[in-house]
Amino acid sequence: MAPRSTAINEVFGVLLATFPAEPTDRAVNDLQESLLREVDDVQPDGVVIDISRVTTLDSFFARVISDTADMVSLMGGDVVIVGTRPSVAITAAELGYGFEDIETARDIDHALSMLGVAETDDIPDIDQGESEATNQTGSSASEGVQNRHE
Repeated sequence: MAPRSTAINEVFGVLLATFPAEPTDRAVNDLQESLLREVDDVQPDGVVIDISRVTTLDSFFARVISDTADMVSLMGGDVVIVGTRPSVAITAAELGYGFEDIETARDIDHALSMLGVAETDDIPDIDQGESEATNQTGSSASEGVQNRHE
């Protein structure tokens, strides 16, 4: 069995769609279709699109990200894009995709806080130098992950 090019997981009632480092057009299309089906099936509290592993962006990928966020919004969902690298941000802006109408966050924990499923206090202050948010029970936001494609 070939490895999946994309992954969709459920974290605290939020769908997390993670792109591979070098997404192909097919992987981008597959993620969009899978994510829209999952949004319809699950009715999540929000959707996080994680592009933190992506190092290059072309116009097709940028358009699909923007369109996917719009489609999820039309379906009544809230969307946050996380992990945009500087090179990806520069290319997106140069291509005219500034994602002005799409919420963005620096990481998944920040996105979960924005979506209201994690308390702001659970997110470490950037000056503290912590890399993972831990709540009062000592669990991190990465716990409780459910793979939607097992």
